[in-house]
Amino acid sequence: MIPNELLYTPSHEWTKIEGDTATIGITHFAQEQLGDITYVDLPAQGTALTQGQEMGSIESVKAASELYSPVTGEVVEVNAELESAPELVNKEPYAAGWMIKVRLTAQPEGLLDATAYAEIAAAGH
Repeated sequence: MIPNELLYTPSHEWTKIEGDTATIGITHFAQEQLGDITYVDLPAQGTALTQGQEMGSIESVKAASELYSPVTGEVVEVNAELESAPELVNKEPYAAGWMIKVRLTAQPEGLLDATAYAEIAAAGH
């Protein structure tokens, strides 16, 4: 349940980099830990993000958690579906549950491949 083509952060965000655009969401492990997601607060289109900095938050019936940007760049698209259907993050964290798309202004550094991320998830962190 950890796609090989994605890159990951230790804080359980994933990113798919295609050219100069990164699609970002949270991992299956993260949504499983949160439980039923009730609200997602995402940055607006045009927002500048810095890798490692807070970019929003996610709330569930169990907890609220911050979201951290895995990349540096400008938000070019926000998944509007999540406003009315935040449960898409639970159902399809790597597909319909994506959160934002970012135009990269710097190459991301220190992201984890699927194998390295699997070790973090297996340890339950």
